[in-house]
Amino acid sequence: MTDMTKKEFEERLARIVAQGADVTAEEWMKAIEVEYGRVPLVFKRMGERPEVLISHLLYKGTVAQTSPLDPKFVELISMAVGAALKCPHCTGYHMQAALKMGATREEILEVILLSGMIANSSVLANAYRIFDEKVEKCVPCEVKTPKAGGKKKGKRAAAKKKK
Repeated sequence: MTDMTKKEFEERLARIVAQGADVTAEEWMKAIEVEYGRVPLVFKRMGERPEVLISHLLYKGTVAQTSPLDPKFVELISMAVGAALKCPHCTGYHMQAALKMGATREEILEVILLSGMIANSSVLANAYRIFDEKVEKCVPCEVKTPKAGGKKKGKRAAAKKKK
């Protein structure tokens, strides 16, 4: 943080302390509704415990406001993460925010495509690693994978042969 940002952060904290958590949370929720047309459910539920909402929004806001990235790109990245995590509410919220910050239709579609590509790669990489750990390298268990083109005779085949 720059000295000015630190000063602004400290002033924000002092304002929160001066007006209290309940008033601050209500004020921030109204500002979100004005800016985005609605308050996301997650914020509404957090608002039932104002200290939780305030700490979440304070962290989120500080990360976004001190980022060297353009706010439009912060929203596009947030939208991509929401899409990859299959969270329709996060995706929609950040898509709307990105549009308000000047993102184009083409940029949004490209981010959706990229997030889908990465999410797909993540599923494959994770599943293949688990396969390698649990099946391919499973020495103590009697599970062995058949080799391509080869026939495997396991316990069942041996038991049938005995009958």
